[in-house]
Amino acid sequence: MIDFPIVTRRVVLSPLTTADLTEFVAYRRDPGTARFQSWTTDYSRTDAAELVAGQPDSIASRSGQWLQIGVRLRDAPTLVGDLAVHALAEQPDTYEVGVTVAPAGRGRGLATEALDALVGELFETQRAHRVCAITDVRNAPAAALLTRLGFRHEGRAVEADWCKGEWTSTDSWAMLRRDAGQSSSSRNGSSCVAYQPRS
Repeated sequence: MIDFPIVTRRVVLSPLTTADLTEFVAYRRDPGTARFQSWTTDYSRTDAAELVAGQPDSIASRSGQWLQIGVRLRDAPTLVGDLAVHALAEQPDTYEVGVTVAPAGRGRGLATEALDALVGELFETQRAHRVCAITDVRNAPAAALLTRLGFRHEGRAVEADWCKGEWTSTDSWAMLRRDAGQSSSSRNGSSCVAYQPRS
């Protein structure tokens, strides 16, 4: 079981709490942040409070619920984004991950550091067999980042997801434990996923 907080060189990871709501809502309302996500720019404090209250107690919960993990600067309490993870109910030792980065946290490698730490913990602590992610095909930076992190592009579902009034296509990505080896990429420097799962 993963023990939070997870501390890296520059960020601290721990589940979101009600203390994070103001910053969390602010970046979810940002048009650039919401563009390839399931929520819209009218995301409310009530929406955020319900998300936080409905989180599972464990990263390994098979309830289908996502655990939302805040990414905070180590030298300040600022929330610069969040990771999301859930264990797939239909497959053992399989996790799906996602990342959302606040405008203030972009371009600094913070998401790289955060996601790499989480993926490393999933393989090392949770003994995950497989970690996967799904991205909107229009999100080229997400694809590039996943590729650099070592995720394999496994396929494309064309116009398979009805989102925000249009059919969108999605790419599937995954990494197996044997692909990752024993290295935790947050310690070696790598990349990040720019995708936030539906919540």
